[in-house]
Amino acid sequence: MRPLRWIALLAGKSAGFLSRRLGLGGGTTLPGSIAQRLDPQLVPSLSAQLPLGVFLVTGTNGKTTTARMLVQILRAAGWCPIHNRAGANLVEGIATALLYSSDWRGRPAGDCGLFEVDEAHLPRAAALSQPRLILLHNLFRDQLDRYGEVDYVRNRWAEALRTLPVDATVVLNADDPAVASLGPGLDARVLYYGLDAPELGRAGPDHTADARFCRRCGAPYDYDPAYYGHIGRYRCPVCGHGRPRPDVRLSELHLDGTNAAHGVLVTAAGAQSIRLPLPGLYNAYNALAAISAALALGLDLERVLDTLGRFQAAFGRLERVEAQGRRVLLALIKNPVGAGQVLHMLHQAERPQGYLIVINDLIADGTDVSWLWDAPFEALAGQVDFAVVAGTRAQDMAVRLKYAGVEPSRILVRPELAPALDTAFQHAAAGETVYLLPTYTAMLEMRALMVRRGYVAPFWED
Repeated sequence: MRPLRWIALLAGKSAGFLSRRLGLGGGTTLPGSIAQRLDPQLVPSLSAQLPLGVFLVTGTNGKTTTARMLVQILRAAGWCPIHNRAGANLVEGIATALLYSSDWRGRPAGDCGLFEVDEAHLPRAAALSQPRLILLHNLFRDQLDRYGEVDYVRNRWAEALRTLPVDATVVLNADDPAVASLGPGLDARVLYYGLDAPELGRAGPDHTADARFCRRCGAPYDYDPAYYGHIGRYRCPVCGHGRPRPDVRLSELHLDGTNAAHGVLVTAAGAQSIRLPLPGLYNAYNALAAISAALALGLDLERVLDTLGRFQAAFGRLERVEAQGRRVLLALIKNPVGAGQVLHMLHQAERPQGYLIVINDLIADGTDVSWLWDAPFEALAGQVDFAVVAGTRAQDMAVRLKYAGVEPSRILVRPELAPALDTAFQHAAAGETVYLLPTYTAMLEMRALMVRRGYVAPFWED
């Protein structure tokens, strides 16, 4: 091993140890950043030593949950994946995961790498790791100050996919026009997944749709149906371009509020009933994506489904916490489509519920919070027992709820997190659930508060 590599490993591992020991953070990004500056070939070298290859998972929504599902499936199959499990999904986070898993000679302990990747970082991550498989989940408007428009991100993805060799595999969401359109013309093998449950959709896409026009001729797509945003079964009435036939699909899907879901999975092997471990239509897509990627890797379907049935939510993504005799259901919201799916799931409650909504506008959240006006908070009208709002944009959230039809007397503004959490617990009766809906940095801050109070373990230990 080159002396430079040893120095990079030492510096990175030391930075991670000190970060955690001094309480400065989880050490999930800084170690990789330091190590890469010292040795720019760190990620390519460590990735090349993984005999089963590298798998990348990206998308606007659902990548953390999907990656968690897939890593659990791989482990149950006897594989030993290296995984950026804390959600640090920039290239520095991938480098950190590889760094931690390697010994002082630069030899990784795993046999494959499974990495969640930030949308904008996919091209660089793919160039450095030379992945065997890339899973592209969905593409929605998100953090426009960071990413720009959807087409910009989609075109960056297209550039990355065109570099893949014939022995690589690309797994695409057939129901997202922006994602599915990436498949034709690739040298790599392409596998599509999708949903056929028209009873869960509507005649056309809602106002959050970002890819509603045909990529060939520019005419508006017809939908039969649209599930949410621009996700659905689409076809151009002018040129005939439309959704590709899924290789793996759910032909039925039955949702049960904030509980689990079940449906019928159809693959080349036939149809079979399955139970999905998490609630919500969007989590059904997460599970379907993980199943599809597992099948693309040649794993046994029965074992895949058995493992998936025991899956538990990742931190902040429908995470359930017991605290002070109350239950907390923590569901990340960060863009109109994702928030809409969470709100739709919660709208099925039989009586008014208690909410704690924490909105930040830091760089990792996106500094533009105008998306709050695109998210359908009107679903909460008549459904709110109390709504505590907190974070750097607490007042904005309070105004949004007022215009959504929530009674002003039920909206409680507490910008600081600790008083906000205490207020929510004070207004919730013993045994009741508080629905905690934070943006990304707010979720990390709220979990840090819960860690200090002993409610949960640190996210890097999750």
